[in-house]
Amino acid sequence: MNLPEHLLTRLGPWRNAPGWVVALSGGLDSSVLLHALAAMARTHALPPLRAIHIHHGLQAVADTWPAHCRQLCERLGVPFEVVQVRVAPGPSLEQAARDARYAALGAALGSNEVMLTGQHCDDQAETLLLRLLRGAGVRGAAAMPAHRALGSGTLIRPLLNVERDTLQAYAQANGLDRIEDPSNADPRYSRNYLRHHVMAALRARWPAASANLARSAAHFAEALSLLDEVAEQDLRLAQEGTPFPWLPLPSLALAPLCRLSEARQRNAIRAWLAPLSRLPDTDHWAGWVGLRDAAPDATPVWALADGAVYRAVDRVWWVAGPWREAPTLPFAWERPGQALNLPGNGAAYWHGPLPLGRLEVRYRQGGERMSLPGRGSRDLKRLLNEAGVPGFVRGRLPLLFLEGQLVAVANLPRLSAIPGELHWQPPTIDRCLR
Repeated sequence: MNLPEHLLTRLGPWRNAPGWVVALSGGLDSSVLLHALAAMARTHALPPLRAIHIHHGLQAVADTWPAHCRQLCERLGVPFEVVQVRVAPGPSLEQAARDARYAALGAALGSNEVMLTGQHCDDQAETLLLRLLRGAGVRGAAAMPAHRALGSGTLIRPLLNVERDTLQAYAQANGLDRIEDPSNADPRYSRNYLRHHVMAALRARWPAASANLARSAAHFAEALSLLDEVAEQDLRLAQEGTPFPWLPLPSLALAPLCRLSEARQRNAIRAWLAPLSRLPDTDHWAGWVGLRDAAPDATPVWALADGAVYRAVDRVWWVAGPWREAPTLPFAWERPGQALNLPGNGAAYWHGPLPLGRLEVRYRQGGERMSLPGRGSRDLKRLLNEAGVPGFVRGRLPLLFLEGQLVAVANLPRLSAIPGELHWQPPTIDRCLR
């Protein structure tokens, strides 16, 4: 294989990007990738090239790696940057380090820039086997995508169909030194065990095992793209007609989903949840069934890794981030002509004649009543029921009190006892890209 020609073909769609950034660990794959791109830049019109090294600080020997990477970049004339990250403690050190690394790489990208990483064919084969051993479906079996969104740009893995032997031959031919991470030999890590004990045995019996497994991952990726197209069609109707346009939460109407088969429901919900949360395993899909089949007046919740799905007003809603924390009580509003910031709950605004008297913004505690023109004194719970406000919203819906009396409910102009309207800009939620 002619590696430079292969890279030119793979990276052709991104030749007009404002910049290419190589995630340089100093190991074989990223060192070869950087060297080949730097050599190509001398004979081809390529975007500006730079490199970034993520320093996790997990082992003492890693303190020497930034200097190694800097020397390589100086020799190649490539701008270089080191970014230190802190790895959060957790059950999986590998996953925590990966999360920290990709967060830092995403933050380093400018608008429409491209981040290039060196995962190769053997890495893809290992990823596929690891996920199959964990019972993955089509989405997991698609393994690592060749490209995906990252930060303000795009992550690309241009070496996924290049075998390690090809990279080793390139490194030897060009006299490339590289870092050998001692943790890569530790069989306590699942990937290392698979690489040194399982994949070695597979290749001894089937020399093309890595290439064939990587090819299977590509087939799964193609099947996944077809499933995503079906999901997009199935979600289109379910995403229309939200009854509360001011509510910045992803939601789906239940009726269109319930007309689908069980398999298509799960496929649609997976696609909907993919940018929002780590997806549930097989056993946890019972939560979706319970949510879907609950009585109309029930308020079931399906708890997931990064948030929860609530059912209300014949819809399901994604709730995460600040929406899962109780807001602080209450707030005196001394200048109703100005916005009132509500910690953890957005901001409130008053539109209309400024009320005269002592104003407070509170949240519902239960038992509140409101006197409305022509309707008399009404129980707030009944009024919110009539308006169809989802239960999970009611506890953080701002209420305006004038001299201790409830006079307005945010974003519900019919529930205002005085001239004017109380507007609420709710907090948004972060959507995690996986």
